[in-house]
Amino acid sequence: MSAPGGHDVEQAAWLVAELTRRRQTVAAAESLTAGLVCATIARIPGASAVLRGGLVVYATDLKHGLADVDEKLLAEHGAVYPEVAAQLAEGARSRCGADWGLGLTGVAGPDPQDGVDPGVVHLGLAGPGTRVVRTVHLSGDRENVRTGAVEEALRLLREHIR
Repeated sequence: MSAPGGHDVEQAAWLVAELTRRRQTVAAAESLTAGLVCATIARIPGASAVLRGGLVVYATDLKHGLADVDEKLLAEHGAVYPEVAAQLAEGARSRCGADWGLGLTGVAGPDPQDGVDPGVVHLGLAGPGTRVVRTVHLSGDRENVRTGAVEEALRLLREHIR
């Protein structure tokens, strides 16, 4: 996990300040990170003004049940798929009533999942006039992949609210 004062915390602090200035909010639907995005944002003083909440959708059935990811999509492509990340972001935004939604799905390892190698992470972002999916390939152990996914998700949001 990144140390206090790490890059993910710096990004979270910038996001909290900027979203507060804009009077906008964020929510996340997280699979492999299991709440780390929301926890990272919540570490920042003033986060309550911008963090609406999050959905931990570690189990595949919860991706549909809590975040409204299309069941057919999950059945055809599995949980680790770019469009799943996009729908997770939209689900987080909708379910939590936020301006911005982040969706994360991927494989932290050590073993592949449904034919997808460890380190593959799909990030979704949904917001005002925005629907973006980014795939990243991260290296290292489970913790490196999970914390790297948090950093990449925060970076994606930051790029689109600048």
